[in-house]
Amino acid sequence: MAWSLGAGLDGRVVLVTGAAGGIGREVVAGLVAAGAQVVAVDLHRPALDAALDAPELATARRIAADLADIGAHAQLIAAAQESGPLYGLVHCAAVLRRRAQVADITEDDWDAQVDVNLKGTFFLCRAAADAMRTAGHGGRVVTFSSQGWWTGGYGGSVVYATTKGGVVSMTRGLARAYGPDGITVNAVAPGQARTSMLLDDLDERVLATMTEQTPLGRIAEPAEVAAAAVFLVSSHASFITGTTLNVSGGFLMY
Repeated sequence: MAWSLGAGLDGRVVLVTGAAGGIGREVVAGLVAAGAQVVAVDLHRPALDAALDAPELATARRIAADLADIGAHAQLIAAAQESGPLYGLVHCAAVLRRRAQVADITEDDWDAQVDVNLKGTFFLCRAAADAMRTAGHGGRVVTFSSQGWWTGGYGGSVVYATTKGGVVSMTRGLARAYGPDGITVNAVAPGQARTSMLLDDLDERVLATMTEQTPLGRIAEPAEVAAAAVFLVSSHASFITGTTLNVSGGFLMY
């Protein structure tokens, strides 16, 4: 085994959702550098094109898709497999709606986050893993949780944190279900990272407090979180499944 971060990924087809986001974009970059055939997905094609507008990312295929539309998942998996058998899914896509007070949360806020972050995650991961099972070559599924799965969330993110707690349990269940097929299922749980999802509408005092409580004394750069996902898709993580990898700079320790 070559001792590079993306060992074993050369020529492998990997689907990355949320690819226009800060972390998703860096996951795409890491996988492309490792030689993977990346299929990058986000809700809006213009945002996807803007995020991946770099010569080194030109090989990444781009697909616009609404992951809340469960019926479209099969078509998305089929489109990804036009490049070959699906080997990996890195599912970064998520929705966060901040509300300063719990009393301000509406049913629409709940549904929007649960439909994408929890329901959409389950059905997409299942569709991807079923495709990997059919191909018969094993595979990798990487979900994204959050430090909020443990803390309950900060800065008006209680519903988001609720969905991310569900993702952790889901990841463990899927790991048990697909392990016999040689498919690993793991989660990445970032702490504070320099992305619009964290920083938009977040009270600066909350951010300062969280940063002070992080032993490394800063927030993560997106590439530092993406590296964990690339590792979990690589051959180096071949005997890791059902785990939630804490990438929080020590903000959480478990």
